[in-house]
Amino acid sequence: MAKSSSSSFVASSPASGIADRSASLKLLLKIHWISSALCLLGMLLFSVTGITLNHAAQIEASPKIQRQTQAIPTALLAELQTRSVELDGKEAPLPESLRNWAFSALKARLEGATGEWSREEVYVALPRPGGDAWLRLGLEEGEAEYELTDRGWISWLNDLHKGRHTGSAWSWFIDIFALACLVFSLSGLWVLKIHAARRPTTWPVLGLGVLMPVLIALLFIH
Repeated sequence: MAKSSSSSFVASSPASGIADRSASLKLLLKIHWISSALCLLGMLLFSVTGITLNHAAQIEASPKIQRQTQAIPTALLAELQTRSVELDGKEAPLPESLRNWAFSALKARLEGATGEWSREEVYVALPRPGGDAWLRLGLEEGEAEYELTDRGWISWLNDLHKGRHTGSAWSWFIDIFALACLVFSLSGLWVLKIHAARRPTTWPVLGLGVLMPVLIALLFIH
């Protein structure tokens, strides 16, 4: 009976090992497809904008510029003039009254923006993805000038690619996307390793994929 029990244990060990490997492979494939699903839209976006950025000189942009001028209300002007004496030569946040008026009168969003204060004017730079904007408040003449530049959707997508003036939420997205891509790439590499024994071209193709950018960088980038 002892001999039979030992024989049964030996026979079950390979099956147990195969089951463990199968479970590990299933987990690895699950990690791989989940990370690829999370990366899908980001990969498409960064791939397309990689091409548009690489050929930026060949892609013509036709910026649209909108300019507006508005008289500053008397009460708001007095508030800004008083504040400008305290903040002369400094960069400081804008009062809520100015933010509310700028949005209602000029459709200018000033949330989170700061102004360069002087006794003569308040200048607010409003950089944005795919364009630019600025607001100047003349404290002597009591007039506001607002200019908005839109360089088109390609420029907007390119700026998303670069994270230019996109804010903290998009910055977090880029970091999380990069982490998901790392998981996707490493899990894919591990899947290749598992199947490499049955696919003899795996390592040569992988080696070519690594070698090509290295050779191009060494030979053609100076």
